[in-house]
Parts: sequence; C-alpha cells; structure tokens
Amino acid sequence: MQTTTSPPLAWLGYGGLLPFAAGALAVVTQQGDWALPALIAYGACILSFLGAVHWGWVLGPGGVAAKPGLPVARTLLLGVVPSLVAWVALLLPAEQGLGLLIVGLASWYLYEQRVLGVAVVGAVYLALRQQLTFGAVACLVVALVTR
Repeated sequence: MQTTTSPPLAWLGYGGLLPFAAGALAVVTQQGDWALPALIAYGACILSFLGAVHWGWVLGPGGVAAKPGLPVARTLLLGVVPSLVAWVALLLPAEQGLGLLIVGLASWYLYEQRVLGVAVVGAVYLALRQQLTFGAVACLVVALVTR
C-alpha cells in the first residue's frame, strides 16, 4: 500500500492549483472580463474530474474488487453529481456560480473523507485531496470576496 504521494502525482496535483491561483489573481487585479468566467470554467472542470475519479475506481483494473466497500451503482450514480453541480455553476450568475463551486468542492471532499474514508479511497488520496481542495476553495473564495 502506498503511503506517500509520488512525485508525478504531487507535481500534477499541485500544478492543477496554478490555474486557480492565476484566475483568482486575475480577478483580484481586474485583468479583464475573461478572468472570472475562466476561473469558474476551470473550477467546473475540476469538480467534474473529481466525480470521474469514482467512475475510474469502478471501471479500472479490478473494478470495485480493488475498492472494498464501494458499491457499483451508488459509486456510478454519485460520481455524476459533481458534473451536474459544475454544469449548474456554469449557468448561474458569477457570484452564485463561484459559491456553488466552493460548496461543491468542499462537499465532495467531505463525502470522500467522512463517508468513504481511508479504508476505501486511501490515505494518500485523502491527504492530497485535502490540500488541493483547500487551495482551490481558497482561490475561489478570494475571487468571490474581491469581485
């Protein structure tokens, strides 16, 4: 069982925060009308990606056999929820869209941590997700309060 984040996983994970940080900075410094929609779109993409991870657990090598305690139907159904939330966030006015993305990212992490837990998703995944979720949500909050 892996207990530390591999370098490629860390680089890609933390690198994924760069568009959040750049978008928030562009919003704060009023770099143009493109900044806020771009930040919201990236946040929506990432939220959708997080739901797709759960589909990967079902469809990947070993399927759910590799993840005891992960019922197939529930996992697939709930894995669609982040995409639906992200889609709605794209349709809302900017402030509400940012707010929904903040709630969506934080809620999905809490679901993974409190409902699924380390036994299902692993300590490395949860630790990385905690840090990445905090970074993403912090950037979205900064953009929301300085808008």
